[in-house]
Parts: sequence; C-alpha cells; structure tokens
Amino acid sequence: MYGSMTIRTIVIYLIIAFFFRIMGKREIGELSLLDLVVYILLTEIAAIGIDNHDQPIFEVAYPMFLIVVIQIIFSIISLKSVRFRKLLDGTPVLIISDGKILEKEMKKQRYTFDDLLLQLREKDIGDVRDVAYAILEPTGKLSIFKKELDKSPEYSSLTFPLILDGAVQEDNLKHYNKDKVWLLQQLKNNGYNDFKQIAYCSFRGNELFIDKKEIE
Repeated sequence: MYGSMTIRTIVIYLIIAFFFRIMGKREIGELSLLDLVVYILLTEIAAIGIDNHDQPIFEVAYPMFLIVVIQIIFSIISLKSVRFRKLLDGTPVLIISDGKILEKEMKKQRYTFDDLLLQLREKDIGDVRDVAYAILEPTGKLSIFKKELDKSPEYSSLTFPLILDGAVQEDNLKHYNKDKVWLLQQLKNNGYNDFKQIAYCSFRGNELFIDKKEIE
C-alpha cells in the first residue's frame, strides 16, 4: 500500500511540476484569477489521484493535461487579443488621483478604505495626500506613485485618519488630543456641516486634509 502511494505521489508530483513548467513562471502575487483557478484545480485533482489507489495514473493525468492545454490556448489568445485579455484578467483601476480618493472606482472593485490604508502603509506611506497616483492592478496589488514632498520640521510621514467614509475615528482623535466638537468646527471652517460629507480626513502639521465624498 505504502509503496504504491509513494510511487503515485512521485509520478503525480513530476506531472504537476512539468505542467507548471510549461505554463510559464509567474510569482504567486501576480497570478490572475484564471491562473489561480487552474492551480487550484490541478492540485485538487492531484490530491484525489494520490488517495485513489484504484484509479490509473493516466485517468488522473488526462484531466490535468486538458486543463493545462486550455490554459495555454487562452494565454495565446490573450497575447493576440486585448479584448479577450481584459475579459479574463481585468484592467488596472485608478484609485487615487493627485491625493484624491476615487470612491466610485473603489466601490466598483469592492475595495475598502481599510484595504487602501493597509496597502499604503505597506509602502511606507502614512497619508493619502502623499500619493500622486495609486492604481489597483488586476492581481490586487496597489501600484503607488508618490508626490514630491517638502518635509518641514513638523512633518510626520505617518498620520492617523480622523474620518473614513463618513465615520469619525474617535481613537485617532484622542491620539491628537482632539474631540468630535473640535473636528466638526474644523469642518465648518472649511465649508462642511456633516461628517458624512467626508470620505477621508487626516491631520498633519496643524493642517487638516479633507477629501469630500463624491456625489452618489
């Protein structure tokens, strides 16, 4: 039993390694949705094939072979057809333009403010206003182009958002020793009467940055 399982495991491993090799090299973070589906299907079929000792190796390899052939055909078509490539992989989406968050595009992609801020922090960016452009790639990766900053002595690269999508972040207000009354007054000074009007608000160097919500 163990001898048969060992042989099946080695053979299926070699088959998968060969199929992955002919499909080309791509980093895990750069896999398209189609690539991910193919990889999951191949590994699932392989797992079933290892467990099912009564099934001939050919019957395991054949559906894997078909999946790889389909993937290669789709890849060739994608190289020749921009429309087909966009249909399979999607297109990059502009999320931030000159420090302005494009909420409508975020909602279309079901991309949250938390997702955005997390990926900005991963790039050592503490505030939206420091971004010239941010593009959400089809892989889910955020490509960021920074602004040229004039770093005055009171400059701090990391800021804590005071308002996100109309909701006041009270814990972050406490970080600055401020409260909602102060924040509302600052908004009124800038022509806003309600927190819900604001998509994003942050505070740095005694300056309030306000990004108004887009009209829905």
